[in-house]
Amino acid sequence: APLKVIRQQFGAQVRQEVLSDLMQSSFSEAVTQQKLNPAAGPRIEPLAVAPDEDLRYRATFEIYPEVVLKGLEDLTVSRPRAEVTEADVDAMVENLRGQRPRFEAVERESRDTDRVTMDFVGLVDGEAFEGSKGDDVAVLLGGGRMLKDFESGIVGMKAGERRQVEVRYPDDYHNASLAGRTARFDVQVKKVEERRLPDLDEDFCREYGVTEGGMEQLRREVTDNMKRELEQNVRARVKQQLLERLLAANPLDVPKALVEAQVRDMQLDSARRMGAKDASQIPPPDPFVEPARRRVALGILIGEFIRTRDVKLDRERVEARLAEAAAGFADPDAFAKNYRQNPEAMRQIESLVLEEQVVDRLLELARVTDEPATFKDVMNFGA
Repeated sequence: APLKVIRQQFGAQVRQEVLSDLMQSSFSEAVTQQKLNPAAGPRIEPLAVAPDEDLRYRATFEIYPEVVLKGLEDLTVSRPRAEVTEADVDAMVENLRGQRPRFEAVERESRDTDRVTMDFVGLVDGEAFEGSKGDDVAVLLGGGRMLKDFESGIVGMKAGERRQVEVRYPDDYHNASLAGRTARFDVQVKKVEERRLPDLDEDFCREYGVTEGGMEQLRREVTDNMKRELEQNVRARVKQQLLERLLAANPLDVPKALVEAQVRDMQLDSARRMGAKDASQIPPPDPFVEPARRRVALGILIGEFIRTRDVKLDRERVEARLAEAAAGFADPDAFAKNYRQNPEAMRQIESLVLEEQVVDRLLELARVTDEPATFKDVMNFGA
């Protein structure tokens, strides 16, 4: 084919591709020469691209801030020191009993912890509203499922009894059409059941996966779990303090592009956890901006600590974390194998391990004050 014809048909496309390649390659060279660290891709604005002119363009981009870590020798943290006592284990076993109640019908008046089954119809200013009618609705008194006025109104009712109950909706009620208004409910109680806790016997133990050793073995397993959770909670508190101190000592003006990308990730993660079906259900960005800014800043500081302190990824800890994650699955080996074949999943677990290693190194530098505490206080147990 004649070159003239090829140039007429494809010349503009080829020229555009060559210009794009030139701009990308020359931008990379310029960034390297100037020792800049771009935080995101550049916005390129061509200034001169005519065939008889030298190529000129403007590249606009954000760079990572220069970081010189400060305050590492002045870190201070308070570490709660608590033990799991027999009384704590007793309370936890009672909590487990409370998770496996049975209910038996009674003829008496309803009271706290009873389960009441009822029909109701509600009106506001004589008109029905969304959620104003229910049939065979079971409510655990004291469970907080219904508004306080409603629960208080049905306390003392017997099976077969009928009562008018007034309920004032809070001013900040999630349904704006009901906020601050008063509804009148016609309530018909059909059944009152008393809550009975299970006996601490072999059947109870089997409910929690203990088939041998009875209550003695169950208490051992409960104790081990409580100690493990206590240790994790204490470590999480210490980690939070260390990272907050690191951030306070090293304030950063973080790149906007990184914050925006982090906000998008947090929005999508929140939408997934809420079971969102489409883009319209993705939460707005505003609540995520400050947490995203903090996360980006900490990521930069942790990265600088890893670089300047020559922190190397501990492969043994990666394998231990992977084994811990796989332990809850029927086939741990298959789970671990699939995980290793997923580069993104492995990067996530490696990032977590590196962060743990940084926290360990920061803890070595910090002044730690041990504060006496109880399991109940540290774990907020029973609140």
